[in-house]
Amino acid sequence: MFSKIMVPVDLVHRDTIAKAVDVACNMAHEYNAEIYFVSVSGELPSEIASSAGEYGQILEEFTAHKAKQYSITAHAVNLKSPDPSAEVNSRLLKATEEIGADLVIMASHEPGIMDHIFSSHGGHMASYAKVSVFVVR
Repeated sequence: MFSKIMVPVDLVHRDTIAKAVDVACNMAHEYNAEIYFVSVSGELPSEIASSAGEYGQILEEFTAHKAKQYSITAHAVNLKSPDPSAEVNSRLLKATEEIGADLVIMASHEPGIMDHIFSSHGGHMASYAKVSVFVVR
């Protein structure tokens, strides 16, 4: 059914992405699909890494752990950006095409008042991606 599943992740928020990651990993296992954990990171230090390079290493470790845990083929894709908040939507859309993903599975948050003004990342992907997008809340 699906052969390449892209999962956008922000490892600073592991607790809020856990359900979407589990859904994606289970689907990858069920359909023998490859999974791509994609993150858009900045050059500045974050809560979990002092640089984009260190964040990339953490993403690699996360990916290896999930591959072993679910017996799946998984890849880490760390997209470096000078301004991740401004570029995340466009970078994720481009990554979908570059990877050749046929499904995107991503986490969402509880909607709030700002969602009436600004689209969420999941909403943006669902609106503009050329492939199916499964948003998990």
